[in-house]
Amino acid sequence: MKKRYCPLLLLVISFYACGDHRQVVAQLSSPDYEKAKSFLSRQPDSAFYYFNKIATGSKDSLQIAIAFSNMALIQADRGDYYGSQESLLSSLKYLNQQRQDNYNCLVADYNQLGRNSSDLKNYDAAIGYYDLALKFSDDERFKAIALNNKAVAYRKMRKYDQAIAIYGSIFSQSKSIKKEYARVLTNLAMVRWLRDPAYRAAPDLLTALKLRKAENDDWGLNSSYAHLADYYASSRPDSALFYAGNMYAVARRLGSPDDELEALQKLILFGAPGEVKKYFTQYQQLSDSVQTARNSAKNQFALIRYEAEKNKADNLRLQQENDEKKAEVVQQRAISAVVMAAFVVLTGAGIWWYRKRKQRLEWEKESAKQEERLQISRKVHDVVANGIYRLLTAVEHGGNIEREKLLDQLDGLYIQSRDISYEPAGSPRGDFQLSVGNILLPYGAAGRKVLIAGNEESIWKGVGLKITKELEPILQELMVNMDKHSGARNVVIRFDREGKGLIVQYMDDGIGFPAGCHFGNGLTNTENRIAAMSGRISFERNIPTGVKIRIYFPNA
Repeated sequence: MKKRYCPLLLLVISFYACGDHRQVVAQLSSPDYEKAKSFLSRQPDSAFYYFNKIATGSKDSLQIAIAFSNMALIQADRGDYYGSQESLLSSLKYLNQQRQDNYNCLVADYNQLGRNSSDLKNYDAAIGYYDLALKFSDDERFKAIALNNKAVAYRKMRKYDQAIAIYGSIFSQSKSIKKEYARVLTNLAMVRWLRDPAYRAAPDLLTALKLRKAENDDWGLNSSYAHLADYYASSRPDSALFYAGNMYAVARRLGSPDDELEALQKLILFGAPGEVKKYFTQYQQLSDSVQTARNSAKNQFALIRYEAEKNKADNLRLQQENDEKKAEVVQQRAISAVVMAAFVVLTGAGIWWYRKRKQRLEWEKESAKQEERLQISRKVHDVVANGIYRLLTAVEHGGNIEREKLLDQLDGLYIQSRDISYEPAGSPRGDFQLSVGNILLPYGAAGRKVLIAGNEESIWKGVGLKITKELEPILQELMVNMDKHSGARNVVIRFDREGKGLIVQYMDDGIGFPAGCHFGNGLTNTENRIAAMSGRISFERNIPTGVKIRIYFPNA
């Protein structure tokens, strides 16, 4: 005996199984779903069409899963078990086992997979699916239904002890609901009788029958009549025939062809010889009709899916063609926009570049003026101030200086001062060894010694004009600072070469640099000159007395 859901009950199950009632309405409130519901009880094919439309067109994963679940129930009701399993597996793909709002649909899918597997006589798989349904269910009433289904699978596998254990676990709680109690009582009695043919199952079977009549439970009556016919088959064939006839009448009233076929099989077995031929003819006609209807349903479901996929593919193709046309229009507009934008950008960039260039030229011009003023200021300091200071030092400490020699030096200083703003590039260096002596030696006064080491022609050979030009004011500044501030009695200036580099070391035994000392313009300019030549200057202050300065030009 196979209990099938009637189309109207499918609607109830879809609301119960695929989520709590309020959630389902909220998530499936769409015109297609409303149409599917309206067709479910009278035109299952149309209901299947609209559920399939939801499954292939919705963007909501749970909504798609629920649609596939309903499609599976319709397919199973029409005997398309393999198609039903395919729809259920599609439903499971859209469900998330980590989300609790998906649990009810998971329960419905696994339960129906169990029913389909049982109908296909794959009872081991059915039990596995029922276990999964129980895993995700927190509804005690549904758990009782799933456990009952699991026990039926064990019964069909002839594992009667496991079936009895399950019925025993739900027997007590089923008493509060008469329909559930009658079902458990019937199934438990049948399993006990199947395990032990001597067991008297009739009292329990008849009690369950009475309860089902009182509840007007036609599906339950169908089950009771089937079990009673089987129970009396050997001992009381007339009673078996009676209950088989009642089962046939109820099955026709329910419109369940599977149960009609089962009832006709029993009537053929128990009926009078004159009636058997009639029952057999009815059975053959109904069997052919059912098989034809199921084949037609399978084809119809496949056709509905094919048409839906074809329409979807056609729509995608048309959409792609429209998108390509739109893309061409957009591309042409984009090209025009890019050309216009490029023209505007290039025009703007040209104007900006012209203005920037004009500003840069003005800035360079002003910077050149500022640099020229700075250079003049430095030359005034280096040539005039330090030159005069050197002459004063020579007069003061040189004893009797020849008048002609002094006049020559003053005349040279005058010429340098007059031509301070004009200095031809690449002017000859002359004898720089002599120039070094002229700069340093005048600072050797009474009680002070100025020692020069390394001032030889081999040192200055190959040293660039730019270095020697800058070195003159640097040495001049060091000596002026020494004479003014240090009070040194001994001064040593040493020149060395290090590869391509030139090293100048200055040492004196004066007072050194006091704590918190800040350099004036002279030494600051000296540092800037050296940095401009990529050179380095370092001051060693942590010595007992005096100061030690090291100047290095890496590429002299």
